Amino acid sequence: MSRDSVRYGRVPKRSREKGDDNRVTTSGAEPTETIFNEMQLATFEMIVTLSQAHYAHCSYTEEKTRGIMRKPAIFTSMDEYGSPQSDCSPTSVTADSLEQQKINMWQRFADFITPSISRVVEYAKRIPGFLELSQDDQLILIKSGFFEIWLVHVSKMFDPIDNTLTFSDGNFITRQQMELMFDHEFVSSIFNFMIGFNQLHLHDIEIGIFAAIALCCPDRYGVYDAKAIHRIEEKLYEAMKIQSARTRGFDSRYHENVVVKVPELRAIGIKHAEHLSWFRGNWTRLKLPPLFAEIFDIPKSEDELLLVAQ
Repeated sequence: MSRDSVRYGRVPKRSREKGDDNRVTTSGAEPTETIFNEMQLATFEMIVTLSQAHYAHCSYTEEKTRGIMRKPAIFTSMDEYGSPQSDCSPTSVTADSLEQQKINMWQRFADFITPSISRVVEYAKRIPGFLELSQDDQLILIKSGFFEIWLVHVSKMFDPIDNTLTFSDGNFITRQQMELMFDHEFVSSIFNFMIGFNQLHLHDIEIGIFAAIALCCPDRYGVYDAKAIHRIEEKLYEAMKIQSARTRGFDSRYHENVVVKVPELRAIGIKHAEHLSWFRGNWTRLKLPPLFAEIFDIPKSEDELLLVAQ
């Protein structure tokens, strides 16, 4: 854990004590000043909470990814007896095998992503104000925002030299393999986002805040209380501004560069949702982890899973 996060774990108590002293000794303080100090403390505590949640539930922190042993992901097809056939590499693609290879790759890709789902759910519960939303709104935000949050987390594992993306267990997938699953345009948008996002050089704490911003979008289709979500979103943006100013000095242009990545990320999320229509049309041919099927609303025979605990 970084020094910043260690300091964050200690300061709120002192700040709270200082705030208590101020209320006793500065009875003549202006009400607006008191309100401002309380808002600052609330924002500071939000940063602490998000930092702790990020370190606890993200598999792609600086510490956790240090020293990962990379290995190429193996995508194998099965014959009628369930035995592995040849590796599903793009060089072996033919017109007859393309559809089956795409299915095999989707299934393996789902296996790689699924462990992050429960982690994102647990992280979301720690976002101040999130559990105060209706359970329906919580589910909508998690389901519609999961892929975007996962991209934020995994971005640091993108290698622009060999065009590979490495998962938390060390398996990596190539650009060609991803294009076989999706298409060239969509994969280009993902990699371009990752390049730009990595150029911001966000620290783990800032990534934790950014992920919360990505999740708490009041414009998600179907949400009931958009105003409540918007209030959380505003607080998260303020937290990002304060944290960025603390670590690198306030730079309005830098802050704007961070903010503009949000709509870019959401555009990718919308495109990903469109690709899921292929999933839903071929669900009878897929063997997906139940939690993966649940998060993306893909039909399955298993009972529905509850992502957010009562």
